[in-house]
Amino acid sequence: MIKLWSDAWAEMLPFLSFDVEIRKVICSTNAIESVNARIRKAVRARGHFPSEAAALKRVYMALMSLDPTGKGRRRWTMRWKAPLNAFQIAFEGRLTPTTSH
Repeated sequence: MIKLWSDAWAEMLPFLSFDVEIRKVICSTNAIESVNARIRKAVRARGHFPSEAAALKRVYMALMSLDPTGKGRRRWTMRWKAPLNAFQIAFEGRLTPTTSH
């Protein structure tokens, strides 16, 4: 185990230089994988699409079904506030601000 760590240390060191909030986002891909699985399921259930617009509509509907009440945005905003601030500091000028809805 020690040899494994020492061999991979050069790849691990840049990860450790990130802020703790950024490291949490990098390590927690469960939410992202869950969304991807829902999109795949919705697209696979349809099979084929007559146009790109039809496919995008199906993906949109799958994403909207994840939060039918619309209350998830508030939870998402609170959960991501600290990581987004850390990304903004670490990668200054690379994130574009958006307007709140």
